[in-house]
Amino acid sequence: MNSKIKILIADDEPDIIELIKYNLEKEGFEVGTATNGTMAIQVAKEMMPDVILLDIMMPELDGVEVCRSLRQENEFDSTIIAFLTARNEDFTQIAALDVGGDDFIAKPIRPRVLISRIKALIRRNSRNGNPSTTENVLRIGDISINKENYAVVKEGVSIDLAKKEFELLNLLVSRPGKVFTRDEIFHKIWGPNVIVGNRTIDVHIRKLREKLGDKLIKTVKGIGYKFES
Repeated sequence: MNSKIKILIADDEPDIIELIKYNLEKEGFEVGTATNGTMAIQVAKEMMPDVILLDIMMPELDGVEVCRSLRQENEFDSTIIAFLTARNEDFTQIAALDVGGDDFIAKPIRPRVLISRIKALIRRNSRNGNPSTTENVLRIGDISINKENYAVVKEGVSIDLAKKEFELLNLLVSRPGKVFTRDEIFHKIWGPNVIVGNRTIDVHIRKLREKLGDKLIKTVKGIGYKFES
């Protein structure tokens, strides 16, 4: 399985890159590297990795800025992004989660722990993050979503959703278990140039819960929402 999985390491410390690269390649992963934030974005677009390991503190662009930039591109929606950092302040973790980070891995790096965490992230993403798709129809659990005609069916019953409700549901189910921040939802559903009220997302979430049940969409206090099948 691992031989097909591509991992990008972005860190400005050569010794750390060498250590991680050596151990990941021993496990059969294909590994790419970058030594600053600008290079990380460039290599990511060329390599299209399954997993990106981002150092928080890097020259040119820091890890948070790199993650924010990549998450704005549709092709990186399902890419696993984990942050490598020696900093453990709460605000750093919140900033990383806010821009779409999936996990935090503390320095100093312990190779066996790192590999275990990466494999766990890959298993979680494989199990929850890739719903089955047939042409324009996405299926997850007992919900079927037809992207072409904006149709949603739950347990064989057609559910009538407004356009933005449909787009919000489609975003959340694209990566079950992932927490989408409020800013991320605003950007992907309404776009960066549209100004809407702070309660807009809450209203749409409430309507989805009324129509689909209140157990599928979870609130992560202070951060955003996630879909759990």
